[in-house]
Amino acid sequence: MFEKLAQIEKSYDELTEQISQPEFMSDMSAYAKLMKQHRSLGEIVEKYREVRKLQEDLQGAKDMTALAEDDEMRDMIALEVAEIEEKLPGAEEQLKFLLIPKDPNDEKNVILEIRAGTGGDEATLFAAEVLRMYARYAETQGWKMEVMEASDNGMGGIKDAVAMIEGDNVYSKMRFESGVHRVQRVPQTETQGRIHTSAITVAVLPEAEEVDVQINQNDLRIDTFCSSGPGGQSVNTTYSAVRITHMPSGVVVSMQDEKSQIKNREKAMRVLRARLQELEEQKQHDLEASERKSMVGSGDRSEKIRTYNFKENRVTDHRIGMTVHQLNLVMEGQLDDFIAALQTHYQTEKLNAEAVAA
Repeated sequence: MFEKLAQIEKSYDELTEQISQPEFMSDMSAYAKLMKQHRSLGEIVEKYREVRKLQEDLQGAKDMTALAEDDEMRDMIALEVAEIEEKLPGAEEQLKFLLIPKDPNDEKNVILEIRAGTGGDEATLFAAEVLRMYARYAETQGWKMEVMEASDNGMGGIKDAVAMIEGDNVYSKMRFESGVHRVQRVPQTETQGRIHTSAITVAVLPEAEEVDVQINQNDLRIDTFCSSGPGGQSVNTTYSAVRITHMPSGVVVSMQDEKSQIKNREKAMRVLRARLQELEEQKQHDLEASERKSMVGSGDRSEKIRTYNFKENRVTDHRIGMTVHQLNLVMEGQLDDFIAALQTHYQTEKLNAEAVAA
């Protein structure tokens, strides 16, 4: 492992020298790729150097024990050894996690799709709250989130919504949000104070580049129509809204957020590419055509992943058995604890699987 790490460190140092050369600044696209690679390697190298220093300090402290002239000096050295031995295993474990091959989609932007499920109007209200929750989380991460399409019910709820989230390593964190989110609370319309259970579905799709998904323009049927608001109220009288049907797969994407037909078409194509890429991934993993590939869990997106209980101010993630009694903070976008725990859980599973395979 340390031979591999030494090679990674060498590559990192070479990249550091490369990006400091003025000629690399002339091609901003190539420069951006180099910088992304440099950041990725830098995280590993930083942890590797930390582990190496701890190991060197530990060996140095042990060597000093034999040279210690009195008990006081030996006790001081023993304390230092104990402190290093406490830190070292954790640092080594973190280094192993960083060496796990990354999902090629980890650094990609994502298309977030939220749909109200069982529960009628209550489900649509919760869908709107979850969309807001992700908007708040995106803010904390320094990401940009844009709602590309939303179908509201006129009561403050949404039947479905599509949003684009752009930034660093978006998919690596958001991937764990795919699945069914269940809410338990007393609806505003409930006169007897009974708790109702509703559910929404969340899908997180890595954005597909044009080079990732080849689309034959002859396979597309593109319809234009006037965009409309709640209840069919006309928003404009120009044919700016776009509906794209990919005839071989039957995937349909509609977009009417922009006043420009060209912009709506561009957005619709971004969503279409992401959906077609996911369909291809389903085939590769031998899933049934009606299922969508789950990012985590058993592979069925109908699987309940998280429950939000408002009465008890409780959120439970069923995949890792984690419960927090800070639902109010979670709904304000404070998802870091859940996402960090999920990342660690699935990294550990990967690490164990690799150890068994070896």
